[in-house]
Amino acid sequence: MKSNRPVNLSLGMVLEVNMKSPVAMASILHRISGIVVFLLIPVLLYILQGSLASEADFNAIKNDVFGGFIGRFVVFVALAGLIYHFFAGIKHLVMDFGVAEELQSGRTFATAILAISAVFIALAFVWVVL
Repeated sequence: MKSNRPVNLSLGMVLEVNMKSPVAMASILHRISGIVVFLLIPVLLYILQGSLASEADFNAIKNDVFGGFIGRFVVFVALAGLIYHFFAGIKHLVMDFGVAEELQSGRTFATAILAISAVFIALAFVWVVL
């Protein structure tokens, strides 16, 4: 007897199914980038507050954050999340106007967003980390 009841899939199976669709990947990455940006806002605000206190504090933050790999990497992760979230948000805004709502155009648009974001994130990596 065939059951139409929902089945709980493991995370591995969910990822295996969704990695075949650029639309699903774009949606999942948009959510992840939003969470990353949200969680790193306090860190970035702390860095900003420290850099605005005085010239000595600015130089200390500059040396502490951008002098070591970990600080630059945290800033890069925040910037990468912002970049991807920005481009995926533009995709959603454009789709709200009724553009690229069909299956094939949605796949093409999602693929373009993934490619454009990858280029800008690579440029950000070179700028911040290297």
